[in-house]
Amino acid sequence: MTAVFITSTGTDIGKTFVTAGLIRLLKRKGKQVDALKPLISGFDPSQPAGSDSGVLLQALGLPLSDEELEDISPWRYKAPLSPDMAARHEGESIDFDQLVSFCDTAIEENEESEALLIEGVGGVMVPLDHKHTVLDWITDLDLPTVLIAGSYLGSISHTLTAAGMLDREDCDLTTIVVSESAGSHVPLYETVATLSRFLPSTDVIALPRLADGADHPAFEQIAKSCGLI
Repeated sequence: MTAVFITSTGTDIGKTFVTAGLIRLLKRKGKQVDALKPLISGFDPSQPAGSDSGVLLQALGLPLSDEELEDISPWRYKAPLSPDMAARHEGESIDFDQLVSFCDTAIEENEESEALLIEGVGGVMVPLDHKHTVLDWITDLDLPTVLIAGSYLGSISHTLTAAGMLDREDCDLTTIVVSESAGSHVPLYETVATLSRFLPSTDVIALPRLADGADHPAFEQIAKSCGLI
């Protein structure tokens, strides 16, 4: 089984959109695929269908039940804050070792699936507890990593910074996806060209603005780049 970690340069960049698109692509190709969004903040239990976890369950063709939500996203917090803050608002803290172990167990025991997509939370440097960030999570899992970036003004700096942090920890950054930002006047393909110039050893793929659920050849490019197909 191939497992891949999907992270981003920040929140609301397009991680879930890309993860769901990859799920649908792999399913169309007849592959057994599973996905996890282990940790989510800003989760409204009265409207689970609109959450990232709900979007992934829909792409997987699974029911939006409490059991399935618990399986895909065992750490769910209501406040739309960084995970450490959101947990603290509920009188809890995130056990980092347990989070990593949950993912490791899924990788080891998910024998029926050919692919496992693990979607992170927020950006690369988002805090998970008092001393760990998403970067530590990625480093401990040691999986091929896809970094989702936007095309807004300033995204190039944010993306190069995130890529630099991943490189510093010797993470396997296989792919950068530039997901076109809504309302941005920065040319998508010029953003891709600039990032490619600065990161010549990493595939940089353009993903134009699409409607929810839409297909695009970029998803196949992403899947090939990170070894899913």
